[in-house]
Formats: sequence, C-alpha cells, structure tokens
Amino acid sequence: MNENLTFEEAMDQLEVIVQRLEEGDIPLEEALDIYKKGMELSKLCHDKLKNAEEQLTKVLTDDGEEDFHLQEEGRD
Repeated sequence: MNENLTFEEAMDQLEVIVQRLEEGDIPLEEALDIYKKGMELSKLCHDKLKNAEEQLTKVLTDDGEEDFHLQEEGRD
C-alpha cells in the first residue's frame, strides 16, 4: 500500500474498487484481491482522518478552545 497517497487519491481508488465489486462479473480470486486492497485503502483513509482530527483537536485546545471531538458516522 502506498502510504504517500492523499486522502482524495485513496478515496478515488476505493470508489473504483467498489464499482468493480458491485458489477459482480470478476473472477473470485481477483475479487478477493481487490477487496483486500479496498480494505487497506479504507484503513489508510481512516488513519488520515484520525490524524486530521488529532491535529485539529491540538490546535483548538492549544488556542484555549474547548476540547473538540468528531463523531464518527455509523458508530453506536
């Protein structure tokens, strides 16, 4: 996995993977390979978002603002 991808590049690649998997006309082995790559891209995007949240929290708390937390969608 290329750690140097931007968030936007990783999301673009992830969208292509989702479209290919939704088409459903690819061999099982290839589907498994691209699913695995999709999971890696998903983790990369999550990590980049988490890092951005931590940086934003630090900036806001260093400036005397209240503690800032992003609420993740789909989490209960």
